[in-house]
Amino acid sequence: MHLLPAVAIAILQGATELFPVSSLGHAVVLPAVLGMTLDEHAASFLPFLVFLHLGTATALLLYFWRDWWALAVGTLGFAGAHQNHESRRVLLLIIIATLPAVLLGFVFEHFFRNLFAAPLIAALFLVANGVLLLFGERLRASGQRPLASLTATDALAIGCWQCTALIPGISRSGATIVGALLRGLDHEGAAHFSFLIATPIILGATVLEVPKLLHAGMPEGVFITAFIAAVVAGLTAFASTVFLMRYFRGHDSWALNPFAYYCIALGLAAAAALTFLH
Repeated sequence: MHLLPAVAIAILQGATELFPVSSLGHAVVLPAVLGMTLDEHAASFLPFLVFLHLGTATALLLYFWRDWWALAVGTLGFAGAHQNHESRRVLLLIIIATLPAVLLGFVFEHFFRNLFAAPLIAALFLVANGVLLLFGERLRASGQRPLASLTATDALAIGCWQCTALIPGISRSGATIVGALLRGLDHEGAAHFSFLIATPIILGATVLEVPKLLHAGMPEGVFITAFIAAVVAGLTAFASTVFLMRYFRGHDSWALNPFAYYCIALGLAAAAALTFLH
């Protein structure tokens, strides 16, 4: 893969991975609409994908390093008694919220992607993602619970919402934010928890691909391009996180609406283009 398209894909992935607009949906729909071909069986594709995910996960770790440091210190028992207990509780919530998607993805990921990854179907699911975001805004629970009040039941419910993102076109961050809104969190708290549980999901997906990468080897000349793309994806993801956390803090009453309208418009336009122009 040449450097310029690699950087363009890295920017797209770094932004759409965290914005509630579905990175997988964009990756399936946009190349088809623009007439681009992305060979997933090429020797360079796997290392490129691993590096992109690694860049995004690193950005999340850097932005939320205080959270992860506090969790590590408290879980290991190096903080005060209250902090130790709270850190272990929050870590357990993250694990509970992560498990449904991990288990379902491990068993059914290829099934979902093969069944729903046709560009036209992914475009329609982008529309469904927009409707989901509007649904979350309209039916969000009244009140504003603090993030610290989450229970194991809340975490499990949010984790189940995350499973819908196995379908191309449904956003992982969007689904988990909607799930958290329905449990009574505000947008900032919902996004905070969504991004925390995104880190092990993205890292886990990366780790699963590493053995394949080691077995296949790194094709000559791919490392530099993949490394640059990873840095670009990481910088884009970090900037996206900074923007989104500030945005959700300042627009709590309607924060998901612009992303919903964008997904509906893009999905309908892409579906029309794929139906009538191809």
